[in-house]
Amino acid sequence: MTSNSPPPTAHSLEDRFRAGDLRALARAITLAESGLDAARPLLRAARELAASRGPGGTVVLGVTGSPGSGKSTLTDALIAFLRAQGQRVAVLAVDPSSPYSGGAILGDRIRMLRHHADEGVFVRSLASRGALGGLSARTMQVLALLEGAGFDWVILETVGVGQSEVDVAAACDHTLLVVTPAGGDGVQAFKAGIMEIADVIAVNKADLPGADRTVRELMAAQGLGKHDEHTWFAPVRRTVAAKGEGLDKIVDAILSHRAFLGEEGLHERRERRAEFEVRTLVQDRVLKRARAVSGDLYARVARGELDADAAADALLAGA
Repeated sequence: MTSNSPPPTAHSLEDRFRAGDLRALARAITLAESGLDAARPLLRAARELAASRGPGGTVVLGVTGSPGSGKSTLTDALIAFLRAQGQRVAVLAVDPSSPYSGGAILGDRIRMLRHHADEGVFVRSLASRGALGGLSARTMQVLALLEGAGFDWVILETVGVGQSEVDVAAACDHTLLVVTPAGGDGVQAFKAGIMEIADVIAVNKADLPGADRTVRELMAAQGLGKHDEHTWFAPVRRTVAAKGEGLDKIVDAILSHRAFLGEEGLHERRERRAEFEVRTLVQDRVLKRARAVSGDLYARVARGELDADAAADALLAGA
């Protein structure tokens, strides 16, 4: 049986979004992820609502780390802990896309299924669509919608791609780096340079052998760089996410970092997020136009008829 009622207009969708309708939020996210113009008034409304609450409103937390470190399990445990404190939580999980089919297994919805009936929890997965840095091109806009929806916490869980997993620092107020003691993740964190983006470090699966050594290595590494009285040293906390252990220490460390930043520091991070969002959209649009006008340029470079710099100049001129 089909309904004869007309589809909702953009105006009514915006009214529902402003009223806190989660179905309207879900629809707005779909429009934003698809890059449709219909998302623009909703995004303006979301930014207006977020700005009205000030920079200290929603806590936007990025969770990053290597695959297998337990990011999703830790995120799931954080949801349960924060809900017990009466906090409303939204999670945006970016899942890797296949470089061949373009598809993605949006598995984080499966992992967090126990929260599906809780109206104080909103979980959404996005495919990375091959984007570097662990984030898709539309991640920032979806984050803006979640922030505008008035959640107390918005958690961004990235795909976990190692050295390019640094964009999350530009996308969030605080970055939680998750490492494990068993796989040498502490040492790998130094090599990849992602130690520099961490505001809080969780040594997850801390009931495994080697946890104490990993904690010592992480704490020692932070003392090697340049620092002064204004330097924030990322607290290293042990967690066993599968058992719900150590979550209180993680949340306390995040809130301590928030107090350290203060209103001015949070405002600076929000400006950095805006810059990152605009730059990402510019890059995405240039690449799309370049693909449209590329023709046989790549084949000519491969044959040695054209150098790569000249090809790049030609693509940019055409874009």
